[in-house]
Amino acid sequence: MIIFGAMQSVKGSGLFNETIVLESASLHRDVQVDFYLPGRVEDPSSLRLLLINDGQDLPVMDFSKILGDLYGGKLLHPILCAGIHASRDRKMEYGVAAMTDYQGRGAKAAQYTGFVFSELIPYILNQYKITGFAEQAFAGFSLGALSALDIVWNHPDSFTVAGLFSGSFWWRMKDQKDPAYNDDTDRIMHRQVREGGYHPGLKFFFECGTKDELEDRNGNGIIDSIDDTQDLIKELVKKGYDPRKDIRYLEIPDGRHDVVTWGLAMPGFLQWFAGRNGHLAENTRPVA
Repeated sequence: MIIFGAMQSVKGSGLFNETIVLESASLHRDVQVDFYLPGRVEDPSSLRLLLINDGQDLPVMDFSKILGDLYGGKLLHPILCAGIHASRDRKMEYGVAAMTDYQGRGAKAAQYTGFVFSELIPYILNQYKITGFAEQAFAGFSLGALSALDIVWNHPDSFTVAGLFSGSFWWRMKDQKDPAYNDDTDRIMHRQVREGGYHPGLKFFFECGTKDELEDRNGNGIIDSIDDTQDLIKELVKKGYDPRKDIRYLEIPDGRHDVVTWGLAMPGFLQWFAGRNGHLAENTRPVA
């Protein structure tokens, strides 16, 4: 049995919170990380790890209550969650490690990946005296979702699940106003999936709101965030991922590009990732 008891207890939730600041050599800055830990883990082999970009948004959605309610209903296996706060350099640290976008954003994405693997995960294993996890997942919101997917996709030996909320999958090599711009070749994450290999065991959770944005660059009546997400799902299916088992898509009517909407989607993701007895939230569905 593992007992996490040296932190601050979250009243009425059965959880413990701890906030730490890591002095990162990779990013040349201090990184705040909020940990959300179950109070008791009867079976240490069942403990999962969930890293979350834009961890500063988790208190806003009352992430502790979301977890506490699910644990209280015995709906989750235990998860050690780490909410990684973004910095003022967010548009440089989040992105795709292999290349910047057309404006040079994402130039520090490789360093951010280095921070995750060489500093954050070793800290977690050492601090909490854990030798390994049943599964490791990475989630994020908006540009943080793009970053999470890039890390999961390129490190399938470490992560098995990506949780992607309102992902910035428009990230592109050319300005869309460029006459040479082409959706099929210039969206960076889509191209990376298309040109990459198939990694058995990877799973992907996508969320979009129908009011995530207003833009509809191809005039098909579907907002770009949904189009970009659904096109990325198609690329994953072409690559070999089972749309019934490996991919989950949640579209929230009237959902917006905001923390409130992501909070509505979070219980479904958590249950899909670590639900007990195969329990899945009713409002998520496999891809048709």
